Amino acid sequence: MTTLLRSLPASTAEMLGIFSDAALLRGALSFEAALAGAASAEGLLGADQAAAIEACCKLENFNVAELAAAAAHAGTLAIPLVAGLRRQVARIDQIAAGFVHLGATSQDVADTALMLQCKQGAAVIERDLSAMRKHLAVLARAHAQTPMLGRTLLQGALPITFGLKVSHWLAGLDAAAARLSREGQAVALQFGGAAGTRAGLGGKGREIAFRLAQRLELADPVLPWHAQRDRVAGLGTALAILIGALGKIARDIALLAQNEVAEAFEPLAVGRGGSSAMAHKRNPTGCQVALSAAFRAPGLAATLLSTLPCEHERGLGGWQAEAPVLAELFMLCHGALAAMLAVVAGLEVDTAAMLGNLKRAAGGTDFGEAASLVEAMLVARDTEF
Repeated sequence: MTTLLRSLPASTAEMLGIFSDAALLRGALSFEAALAGAASAEGLLGADQAAAIEACCKLENFNVAELAAAAAHAGTLAIPLVAGLRRQVARIDQIAAGFVHLGATSQDVADTALMLQCKQGAAVIERDLSAMRKHLAVLARAHAQTPMLGRTLLQGALPITFGLKVSHWLAGLDAAAARLSREGQAVALQFGGAAGTRAGLGGKGREIAFRLAQRLELADPVLPWHAQRDRVAGLGTALAILIGALGKIARDIALLAQNEVAEAFEPLAVGRGGSSAMAHKRNPTGCQVALSAAFRAPGLAATLLSTLPCEHERGLGGWQAEAPVLAELFMLCHGALAAMLAVVAGLEVDTAAMLGNLKRAAGGTDFGEAASLVEAMLVARDTEF
């Protein structure tokens, strides 16, 4: 059984793949393989023994459905995974089997596998966010002096330019991108062992952690962060804010696309945006995806914030709730971003309708410094980015 009918309309195949069962298992196995190699490099086991462990850390050696059932029973993926890995290694080298998962604990596997997924997910989001910001900058410059009616409290106000409206969209995404980049730097290795002391490693815990982080291409924090969950909460909140910034754009475009306004429209695409009952409709489907994500994101971010006051050296129930919530935020964020990237890249702007609505509202012709504000913002961006 899959959840594609529910998940794919709100996300993308690429992000669903990054947070798939196979990707999670691959991340956990990568941790175990890298741990064996790092411990071997520090002399805690032989090179042949490390090679035996690494040889068994292959996705095809495990059945996801069986592991899922065993993990549900055990309470964590690491218990059945490590047991299965030891059995496989024992067939090659009995001594090597005793070094599987050396000095590690279940949370080390879970957190590090999640971080590997987050690193991939963040790179994909940053790629597409960069493309969208470029489209918005072009749109803002093209319409810096395009007159339209400004609207406050959902009522006609004074004249603005469409370029100024787009500039505000862009400023929101620029800020969200900077925040996501900053929080993304917290994506790091988790390796603390049973109680965060790195016991059982012969005093080589610091060196093994360094080598492990290098092998996995993750940041190497000074302290294990098993009981310090701000990095997860920060990353999730940054994603939620980005989703909100995308939702702002979606809300504005959806309102501009109403029949009574008719100033901007999503690009036409065969089979998209229609109605099963009303053939004449042109629904803003991309905006719908982003707004749906924006409704869901705040509650998810709140869940991550609620896990911060965890208990002692390893919390009960809090950090275990984080992975599916953070994965959902990544999936919703990329779904909203991909949808709005297509909308913005092909946005149809009816400048005549904008001018007509402005004249009918008798809003006047004083655009203030709208055009110069757009230019100042774009010049500042060219300097910064």
